[in-house]
Amino acid sequence: MRTTILLLFVVALMGCNSNQSKNKSEQPEPSWAVKFAESVLNEADSLIYYQREKPKYEYDYAFLGDAVYQLKDIDAKYGDYLKAYIDYFLHADGEIDGHKMSDYNIDRVRPGNSMITLYKATGDEKYKRGIETLVEQMQGQPRTNAGGFWHKKIYPYQMWLDGLYMASPFLTRYALEFDQPQWFDEVTFQLQEVYKQTLDEATGLVYHAWDESREQRWCVPETGQSKHFWSRATGWYMMALVDVLEFLPANHKDRGAIIDILNMLSEAIVTVQDAETGLWYQVMDRGGEDRNYLEASGSAMIIYAFAKGAKNEWLPEKYLEIANQSFDSLTKNLVETDDAGFVVLKNTCGACGLGGNPYREADYDYYVTEKKVDNDQKGVAPVILAAIELNK
Repeated sequence: MRTTILLLFVVALMGCNSNQSKNKSEQPEPSWAVKFAESVLNEADSLIYYQREKPKYEYDYAFLGDAVYQLKDIDAKYGDYLKAYIDYFLHADGEIDGHKMSDYNIDRVRPGNSMITLYKATGDEKYKRGIETLVEQMQGQPRTNAGGFWHKKIYPYQMWLDGLYMASPFLTRYALEFDQPQWFDEVTFQLQEVYKQTLDEATGLVYHAWDESREQRWCVPETGQSKHFWSRATGWYMMALVDVLEFLPANHKDRGAIIDILNMLSEAIVTVQDAETGLWYQVMDRGGEDRNYLEASGSAMIIYAFAKGAKNEWLPEKYLEIANQSFDSLTKNLVETDDAGFVVLKNTCGACGLGGNPYREADYDYYVTEKKVDNDQKGVAPVILAAIELNK
């Protein structure tokens, strides 16, 4: 009798362990978006100190915070990550630590997008005051003679592709949420102006920047255009196009023109896609050349724009397939797992600019030798956004 009871107990225990193993194996694999969000929070439990020792009010941290915020319905901590960052700098009266309006630095406008998100979520008037502070900057932002926003006061008569993402989606959302339709016209003008000034007719690609004055050493004197197609600059601009289209009224006079630019540029971008991996090089049109490399942030931004554009039928359906294949390739070729099980995004260029002090010549050697940073916020953010768009 005792032997029978013992046998039954062993069988039951085996069945229990089997069920536990089965339940464990049936647990769904976290999405890539969640995996990267967890890596971010593991590296720094506060966005204020993500990959830095001193707090800094900056576009790329707000960008990362916005991406992580998209996962707030999975866990409230993801929403809190952004809110704590913005709250650290933003005062109740709308003053922003680290923001000096007289600098007319368009990068500093990007966190306004986060403020709109938080204002809609909380109704807290301080976010609205912060938003108005940044709109006031854009009202006085210096312009080229053609009317394009300078990238910064210290870069006179220069338009950079990066800057179109920093201000355009924010101003479009502001126009929609606060009934200020004049900003719709401003945004669509700026997007068209920088496309016209940076477009290379031969390839259909867009150069990193344009100097109306033709005074910078980094530009071609005949055109004012910079000399290379930087993948992340193109990625910033592509994201600006699709994020503006999300909020631009369906009947806006320039909507068709913005969609046309998105389609023409997308066609050109596909022609310089790496045939083997489906990703994009740091210097887009010089794949396989010495020291050039497949760059993560620019690739992720393009993937996000392709996915969002196709899903909203601004781009043909084929771009959704391209986005899916390229995303899978990115995770295969540019993502590693560390000893603790957290994902690490490789091959993200830390930063690239033009001119300044010390002077950046923005030649080929400059672009391919700038430092690469693991899990840089400018790479992780678009990977999370692309993963969400693609349900990966």
